[in-house]
This record gives sequence, C-alpha cells and structure tokens, in this order.
Amino acid sequence: MHSRGALLSTHVEIEIPFHDCDPMNVVWHGNYPRYLEVARCELLRLFDYDYLQMQASGYAWPIIDMHIKYVGSALFTQKIRVDAYLKEYETRLRIDYVISDVATGKKLTKATTIQVAVDIESKDMQFVSPPVLHDKLQKVM
Repeated sequence: MHSRGALLSTHVEIEIPFHDCDPMNVVWHGNYPRYLEVARCELLRLFDYDYLQMQASGYAWPIIDMHIKYVGSALFTQKIRVDAYLKEYETRLRIDYVISDVATGKKLTKATTIQVAVDIESKDMQFVSPPVLHDKLQKVM
C-alpha cells in the first residue's frame, strides 16, 4: 500500500529492547516515533541529506505532522522491519512507513511524517523545498 508511488525507499530492522516495553512486554505507543526516526535517517542517507547535512546546508527540517495507526503490538525481543518510503519532496518531505514483524511479515503499524524546510538563520519556513534537496535527490533518482 505505502510503497505505491514511492520515489525512494529503504528499510531497517530493529530488535525490541526491554526498556521500550510496558510491564506486559508490549512496546509503549510513544516509542514508535523513535523507530520511524531510525528508518527516516537511513532513507535520508540514501541521498546524502541526513540531519548533519541539512544543518550544514542552512536548513532545519522539523516534523510538523505525524500520523500513526497501530494495527498490532510489538513485543520485547521481537524483530521488526521498518520500511520508509519517500512520497513527496517538492514543497515538503512526506515519508510513509510500515512496521512489520520480520519473521511473519505481519503488519504492526502504519505511519506518515511531514517535514518542512526552515531557514536556520531567519527561522522562516520555506514554502518550496530548497534547491539543495532537489540537487541531492536528482543524483539518486
């Protein structure tokens, strides 16, 4: 579902650590954004524009919107796969995610994040993604 129309994609695998779980060994819902972050960084690295490169280019890219739908529960020691799909970049970065169980492929979570460029110096939000993003993406797409 989420992979349709993806401009670029990648995935990471994570083993659920004990400190992410509640007393019933279920991942606490607030930890899922951290798993998305791991996959998002991997996706950004594909086109050499991870957070250090963003900062060096003069832009911050805060997340302004995030939607998460919990389909199933991840458990302590479970290995999960987090797929990240770049869906938009012209005016914002929209990344869709699917978290699934590595062993069974069962879908556990679906999510979307939206990031926009903000000029670090002026603090102005950019209504069009800066040329540096377009340049970096053109090298890999």
